Amino acid sequence: MFTKLPNPCLIFLLAVIMVLFSDWSYGGGVPQSKSENRSARPRTESEGSDWPAYGHDDGGSRYSPLNEINRDNVKNLRPVWTYRTGDVADGSRTAETSQFEATPIMVDGTLYLSTPFNRVIALDPEMGAERWSYDPKIDLSVPYAEGLTCRGVSTWLDRKRAAGEACRRRIFVATNDGRLIALDAATGKTCADFGKEGQVALTRGVGQFQPGEYHFTSPPAIVGSLVVVGSTVDDALRVDAPSGVVRAFDARTGALRWSWNPIPRERTDPAWKTWKDDSASRTGAANVWSVISVDAERDLVFLPTSCPSPDFYGGERRGNNLYSDSVVALRASTGKLIWYFQVVHHDIWDYDVPAQPVLVNLRRRGREIPAVAVATKMGHVFLLERETGKPLLPVEERPVPQGAAPGEELSPTQPFPVLLPPLGPETLTPEDAWGITEADRQWCRERIKSLRSEGIFTPPSLQGSVVYPGNIGGVAWGGVSIDPARSILIANTNRFPFIITLIPRDRYAAEKKAHPNADITPQTGTPYAMRREILRTRSGVLCNPPPWGTLAAVDLTSGRVRWQVPLGTVPRLAQVPGSSEWGSPNLGGSVVTAGGLVFIAAAMDQYLRAFDIETGKELWKSALPAGGQATPMTYRGKDGKQYVVIAAGGHGRLGTKLGDYVIAFALP
Repeated sequence: MFTKLPNPCLIFLLAVIMVLFSDWSYGGGVPQSKSENRSARPRTESEGSDWPAYGHDDGGSRYSPLNEINRDNVKNLRPVWTYRTGDVADGSRTAETSQFEATPIMVDGTLYLSTPFNRVIALDPEMGAERWSYDPKIDLSVPYAEGLTCRGVSTWLDRKRAAGEACRRRIFVATNDGRLIALDAATGKTCADFGKEGQVALTRGVGQFQPGEYHFTSPPAIVGSLVVVGSTVDDALRVDAPSGVVRAFDARTGALRWSWNPIPRERTDPAWKTWKDDSASRTGAANVWSVISVDAERDLVFLPTSCPSPDFYGGERRGNNLYSDSVVALRASTGKLIWYFQVVHHDIWDYDVPAQPVLVNLRRRGREIPAVAVATKMGHVFLLERETGKPLLPVEERPVPQGAAPGEELSPTQPFPVLLPPLGPETLTPEDAWGITEADRQWCRERIKSLRSEGIFTPPSLQGSVVYPGNIGGVAWGGVSIDPARSILIANTNRFPFIITLIPRDRYAAEKKAHPNADITPQTGTPYAMRREILRTRSGVLCNPPPWGTLAAVDLTSGRVRWQVPLGTVPRLAQVPGSSEWGSPNLGGSVVTAGGLVFIAAAMDQYLRAFDIETGKELWKSALPAGGQATPMTYRGKDGKQYVVIAAGGHGRLGTKLGDYVIAFALP
């Protein structure tokens, strides 16, 4: 038997249910080649009909050139088929609830998707009929760090094999229990020549871990004949967390081709000196749990790294802690570091880079410049030159609050975009306090007065500190989408404040006993445990002014926000006057089409919506049978119709209705 892991994400999202409802970091070598004449656009397997990767293309643009469904006719969009996976967990018979966050891919006339149980399913894209399914039979009794979650699968075509030969096209899935599995896209059978009987064990060589502490939630990246995988490591448990190593495997054989650790392990690495007292040798995590982007023509992969362990106290890892909380470009064929850009120095706020770095082309002075757009939990958006990592728009180091807990050593400054405004507020003062009633507002004022609240990057403290917009604020894993024709970036954001309190080690046991259901994690190996709570009124409503969730359009040419609108509603507040403009906490992402539309669900009210990309006006919505905490996708079927598909299975931790639905919409 094992002891259930303390899980801050679980407690936090359960609390959500109660709540509602030009300095830059740059390093590495010089790219092997530069050419302004080469195509800067990420590779796609189909320019029109298919959706061959999680983000549509290798660079994660989530843009489709299809325009049959457009601003004029989207009002006629209707459900045309529904498929049910059968895989849903409410926590009663498994260790965790399910999060159906998957985005299907569409290639060679078949739709492929994964369930929260890591089952892989192939569907007829016009009818929704099942063609095959594969069950890896993961242990559902394990309390996985992020719950039962799998955001998708990836595909690779072995051009050395003849058409019709087994495993010519492969489907790859990385599982919650730490396996990389290769399946024949035509039959769903494992590819026997990959690893051992179609599987590679990903849990070897990453250190010791408890059941569920180390697993995989995002689809692998495919580049050339390599499959590249990161990992998910549980938060805030201990200094010596499992390794966040990123690895590339041969897509045919499963042989390991290279590995790269976001925490430097060699003294010769220039980043070693950013970990004082040799702390890089004993710190874990900084893992890549989100989606990796690929520029195959430049032989580059772009990694979104996360916070080192533990999350909320860094006295055992003093220094800037490179290459954590960064976008890192590696040579795809070798794993060699090319450049990095750190978005947070010495992170003690759990400000991972949460979303896929998106490859985009910018027009400047008549030139097309290949870029990377990086969206963060702080609501900052950085635009970097793709081959060097240099900021394309100014970034400056600004002083941030100091005076941390004893033993801590903060970075005196943090990087801020100068022209691109943050996608949400960064301070919460007593004067900002909000509530539905005057009593609630007064309670919030007094609560904020009792805490440290000095704006973004206020350090965790023994007193208790307001951290805003919080570790699931700004842009979450849903990421951003890009309209390349209009040079517009679409981002959905969350805005809610947390209270982070450090607990002296000798009080940890008593605190846990006194508050058995609170979000308290040990941070073993440090002088402090941590308690995290959402800053909310006694009636359970957030103390910060709404909107609590928004959808925004950013003009990447001018650097201005073209529009920003509330996203969704909170069902339990529906009867409160004005609540339709308050937005909703949201998990999931958007897609953009050439029809001038933005499709997104994500909110707590269980609708799939379409917005006008020019104005932000909501043009259409359709109720879903369960929560839509996933990113939709779109494709053209063999019948010539354009379909929009979304997984609607709810999110156990957000508290939306659970289900197992995959729903397709099309015009009559």
